[in-house]
Amino acid sequence: MTQDRAHLNRLAEQWSTDLGSWAIPDEILAQVSTPPWVHPVEMFTVDDHVPDSLSHRRAREAVPHGGSVLDVGSGGGRASFALTPPAGRVTAVDHQQAMLDEYASSAVRRGLVHHGCLGDWPAVAVSVPECDVVVCHHVAFNVAQIVPFLQALNDHAINRVVMEIPTLHPQTHLNPLWKKFWGIERPTRPCAADLAGITTAMGFKSTLEVWQDESWGRRVQMPEAERIRYARIRLCLDENRDAEVGVALIELGVEQPHEVATLWWDRSA
Repeated sequence: MTQDRAHLNRLAEQWSTDLGSWAIPDEILAQVSTPPWVHPVEMFTVDDHVPDSLSHRRAREAVPHGGSVLDVGSGGGRASFALTPPAGRVTAVDHQQAMLDEYASSAVRRGLVHHGCLGDWPAVAVSVPECDVVVCHHVAFNVAQIVPFLQALNDHAINRVVMEIPTLHPQTHLNPLWKKFWGIERPTRPCAADLAGITTAMGFKSTLEVWQDESWGRRVQMPEAERIRYARIRLCLDENRDAEVGVALIELGVEQPHEVATLWWDRSA
């Protein structure tokens, strides 16, 4: 094994180990009735107008007029619909059929040629065409085997890959509440810089840009009670704890904007 390959393997193993440290203790999971990692479709709906961002601009730079976009972990399609126009064709990959249904509905409303693929990336990559630009927003922190995931993104991009993730794990803001309600310390790694280091070790000429997302937490209009409910589910608490969670969230004082990282590179052969 070459030194470069050994270095990449170490980084990838550390990434997997760090993600594994986010596992919720079995004794806590055994008490819940709703899985804490639920992703409700209503939190991923996309308005007709998508506010611009650095991630969208980096992707748009590489999309020709009428070109194609592949959205991996698409959710409702914010990452790809922000690129239409100039893109005219969009493909979504998601592991939830309800997300793909929402995506298709939005694509039809926008008059776009669209295709959906149900499954996990990169397992379904063989069924997905190459596109001018591949976008992948807020997915990487769910991927333990990160190298094949990134390689498949690269291999499906004709021009560019653009990823977006928070600079820290998206559940980091709830760490004080895990301490408050359960008395346990939660991890803080991996982070966006770790992901950038892996792409560099893979030979991609990647760029990491950090910025403040002014729209974080405001992208979808949801009643405050629903936001509290989903935070409570994330914390593995019973429904009779909603009021306590609501007060704790106010005391926590999580304010906007949120620090986000855009990681992008032009396709590497």
